[in-house]
Amino acid sequence: MMAHYEINHSPEPIRLFKSDVLEFFTHIHPAVIVILWAPIVVYFLVSAVTGRATSVSPVYIPAGLMAGLFLWTFAEYMLHRFVFHFRARTPWQERVTFLFHGIHHVQPHCKTRLVMPPAVSIPLALVFYGALHLIVSTALGASHWVAPMFAGLVAGYLIYDLTHYATHHLPMNGRYLKLLKKHHMLHHFKTPDQRFGVSSPLWDLVFGTYPA
Repeated sequence: MMAHYEINHSPEPIRLFKSDVLEFFTHIHPAVIVILWAPIVVYFLVSAVTGRATSVSPVYIPAGLMAGLFLWTFAEYMLHRFVFHFRARTPWQERVTFLFHGIHHVQPHCKTRLVMPPAVSIPLALVFYGALHLIVSTALGASHWVAPMFAGLVAGYLIYDLTHYATHHLPMNGRYLKLLKKHHMLHHFKTPDQRFGVSSPLWDLVFGTYPA
């Protein structure tokens, strides 16, 4: 169970590090992730098309993209539930989980701490790409699937982070978007140990963390 921190509504972000350099990297504008990751999505989609395996139907490209998007929803849930809400057992673990995610529960509407900083997202992307390459290309022998799947995975991450920002700071119209906003606000202010999905409540339903 995650520690239940007292919510701080101050518009001034809580300082996390004495070092100005380290503190700088704890803040990020949502436009930065679009500038950084949207070209990556385009690059891998173009690579998938230009390097298309002519021996198989090209349907694997949109199928791989959708598979990557679906895979992200699972990764998002697992990261949020088991990494960001890790059950700290020592003061050092508590400090790390606070830096990763606890600070967001203390200041849930801090605009510069709502999307994942590149210092975290880039290593994470490398891990995901390596895992995809190892499983899909090396183990399954389907290397042509890696590029569209990774494009879908990164696109899913972008959707997740921008949705997260929107749930806190933008009006969300439409039945599904309103559901996502309510779902995430309830996670923050009523059930911090449930409702871990941000871009989709699917895995909360599957794993029983969507309250009746």
